[in-house]
Formats: sequence, structure tokens, C-alpha cells
Amino acid sequence: MPLASLAMYVSPPPIEEATRLFWKALGDRLRGYGLDAPGALDETVAYNEAWFRPDLLFGQTCGYPYVQHLRGRVQLVATPVYDLPGCDGPHKCSFIIVNARSSASSLDDLRGMRAAINEPGSNSGYNLFRAAVAPHAVDGRFFSSVIETGGHRASIDAVASGAADVAAIDCVTFGNTLRFDPDRVAAVRVLAETTKGPGLPFITSALTSAKDLMILRRTLAETIGDPELGGVCDTLSLKGISLLGDSDYEALAELDRDAARHGYPAIV
Repeated sequence: MPLASLAMYVSPPPIEEATRLFWKALGDRLRGYGLDAPGALDETVAYNEAWFRPDLLFGQTCGYPYVQHLRGRVQLVATPVYDLPGCDGPHKCSFIIVNARSSASSLDDLRGMRAAINEPGSNSGYNLFRAAVAPHAVDGRFFSSVIETGGHRASIDAVASGAADVAAIDCVTFGNTLRFDPDRVAAVRVLAETTKGPGLPFITSALTSAKDLMILRRTLAETIGDPELGGVCDTLSLKGISLLGDSDYEALAELDRDAARHGYPAIV
């Protein structure tokens, strides 16, 4: 049985449940077109392990690991369009957050503070964050220290609790948290927005046939447009898809190179 994994946006709980319901509807429709689609998402496989599985029928990755490691190993299905602040069609930014009591009013005010990142392979929590900070770095440094939290929600918690002073949070994650877990973001505020880049693409294995890829794209658009799924898609803030290609995602690799040109190849 092919693998389906959607593990990038699975919190708070209403998002997790809506994601399961979305896949159920999408999987039913795919089977109606003759594809061997699983009846449920596989929640036992690590999100980044699923990306490399040759039996991956449908998944979602981050754009930064896509340009770093996945090009040629997976195929782009489509990029989701979310209806949340910070999103512009298939493009989205990160919100640079500080504690609500912080006196910082500009990026330069963050110099010497303690940063939290979710992990270095993240576009929203690292690549876009680094791009925003790189022009302000001096001799390759900007922050006094950096902690790795393992996830955006943990980074929000670190800034809220005072364990860190600043973090960059994917605008979709921030919007979902604000809608369904507002207490979690009550002690932080948005200081700035990063530049926008293409969002987290839906992907399929490189072994998926061209015919099945077309069915995936058609079925995905039909499922999002199904009035009976309106409540589920509203919970997910999912309003459509856009067909982006490698040339669009190359912009994220260019941010990587641009940071290096500024002498700031890593967040430090």
C-alpha cells in the first residue's frame, strides 16, 4: 500500500483532526479515479523519513529541504494556498516574534539577544530568519546564543517563557495557534515579517507516473473546492493550490547563498 503522510501542520488539535478528515476525503476521491490510495494517513513514519520513501503517494515537505535534498528524489504536486495573515497566494513569510514585554522595536535591536530556532533545516524557522538577520550581522555574528527547540510551538514557548528572546515562526503555524490555542501566543508579539517565499509543497515520489501525478493534482483541487469539505478546509485555512516548479523554489536556495555573501552562513 502506498504511503500518505501529512505531518507538517498537525497542531493544535483541531488542525490535526481536520488534516485526517481532509485526507479521508482526498483518499476516497483518489480511489475513485483508480489510484491505490491508503484509507488513512500513516502517523508512525517520521515526517522527514516519509519524504524519501519510494512508496510515497502524497506528502508535504518544507521548501528548504526540498531545494537542499529532495530535488530529483520527489515530484512537486502543488503548493497549498492558505488564507492567513502573512500568506500571499502560495507564498508566505515568517513572523519574527519577541516577548510581549520586550523593548525591541527593530531587527537591529535584537543584536546580542538569545535566539530560538526550530531546526537548521527549516525554511520558516531558519532560512527566512537568517535572511532577515544577515544584513545586520557583524563579523558573522548577531545573537549572543542560539537554542534549537525542535518545533515552532516550542520556539513560541521559549520566547513566551523568557528562555529565548526571539524566534521566527511560520505564519501558518502562528495563525493556526492564534485561532485555536491563543493562550500560547498571548505572551509574545510580532516584531517583523521576513521576506516571503514559496510555501510547503505537496509532493509525491519520483516513481509516481505522470498520469497519476495529474490525477493527484486534479483530485487535490477538486477536494479543496468541494462544498461538503468547506468546514474542514476552513479549519485548515486551505483555499486552493498553485502549481509551482523548481525555478520558483530556487528562490529559497538563493536566500541561502545570499546569507553566505553577507558573511552569515549560519544563525549565530
